[in-house]
Amino acid sequence: MDNFSTMSKIRLTQIKSKIGSTQRQKRTLEALGIKKMHNPVEHEASPEILGMYDKVRHLVKKEEI
Repeated sequence: MDNFSTMSKIRLTQIKSKIGSTQRQKRTLEALGIKKMHNPVEHEASPEILGMYDKVRHLVKKEEI
Protein backbone atom coordinates (compact mmCIF):
# COMPACT_ATOMS: atom_id res chain seq x y z
CA MET A 1 0.00 0.00 0.00
CA ASP A 2 1.53 3.31 -1.04
CA ASN A 3 0.98 6.76 0.48
CA PHE A 4 -0.80 8.14 -2.56
CA SER A 5 -3.90 6.01 -2.02
CA THR A 6 -4.50 7.59 1.39
CA MET A 7 -4.04 11.14 0.11
CA SER A 8 -7.14 13.29 0.32
CA LYS A 9 -8.49 15.43 -2.47
CA ILE A 10 -8.98 19.18 -2.39
CA ARG A 11 -11.11 21.50 -4.48
CA LEU A 12 -9.60 24.89 -5.35
CA THR A 13 -11.74 27.80 -6.53
CA GLN A 14 -10.45 31.24 -7.47
CA ILE A 15 -12.44 33.84 -5.53
CA LYS A 16 -10.41 37.00 -6.15
CA SER A 17 -9.17 38.52 -9.38
CA LYS A 18 -5.59 37.96 -10.45
CA ILE A 19 -5.42 41.52 -11.79
CA GLY A 20 -2.66 43.24 -9.85
CA SER A 21 -1.01 39.97 -8.84
CA THR A 22 2.58 39.23 -9.68
CA GLN A 23 3.46 37.28 -12.81
CA ARG A 24 4.63 34.43 -10.60
CA GLN A 25 1.23 34.19 -8.88
CA LYS A 26 -0.55 34.23 -12.25
CA ARG A 27 1.66 31.39 -13.48
CA THR A 28 0.98 29.45 -10.28
CA LEU A 29 -2.78 29.73 -10.85
CA GLU A 30 -2.26 28.53 -14.41
CA ALA A 31 -0.16 25.59 -13.20
CA LEU A 32 -2.95 24.63 -10.80
CA GLY A 33 -5.32 24.50 -13.78
CA ILE A 34 -7.42 27.46 -12.67
CA LYS A 35 -8.61 29.24 -15.80
CA LYS A 36 -11.53 31.38 -14.66
CA MET A 37 -12.97 32.69 -11.43
CA HIS A 38 -15.52 30.50 -9.61
CA ASN A 39 -14.54 27.48 -11.72
CA PRO A 40 -13.40 24.76 -9.28
CA VAL A 41 -10.58 22.31 -9.99
CA GLU A 42 -9.81 19.16 -8.00
CA HIS A 43 -6.36 17.87 -7.09
CA GLU A 44 -4.79 15.27 -4.85
CA ALA A 45 -3.49 16.98 -1.69
CA SER A 46 0.17 16.36 -2.50
CA PRO A 47 2.94 18.50 -0.97
CA GLU A 48 3.54 20.11 -4.37
CA ILE A 49 -0.09 21.15 -4.83
CA LEU A 50 -0.37 22.37 -1.23
CA GLY A 51 2.80 24.44 -1.71
CA MET A 52 1.38 26.06 -4.83
CA TYR A 53 -1.89 26.73 -2.99
CA ASP A 54 0.06 28.35 -0.16
CA LYS A 55 1.55 30.89 -2.60
CA VAL A 56 -1.87 32.02 -3.88
CA ARG A 57 -4.08 31.34 -0.86
CA HIS A 58 -5.25 34.98 -0.80
CA LEU A 59 -6.81 34.44 -4.25
CA VAL A 60 -8.14 30.89 -3.86
CA LYS A 61 -10.61 29.05 -1.62
CA LYS A 62 -9.69 25.48 -0.57
CA GLU A 63 -12.22 22.78 0.32
CA GLU A 64 -11.43 19.27 1.54
CA ILE A 65 -13.27 16.56 -0.37
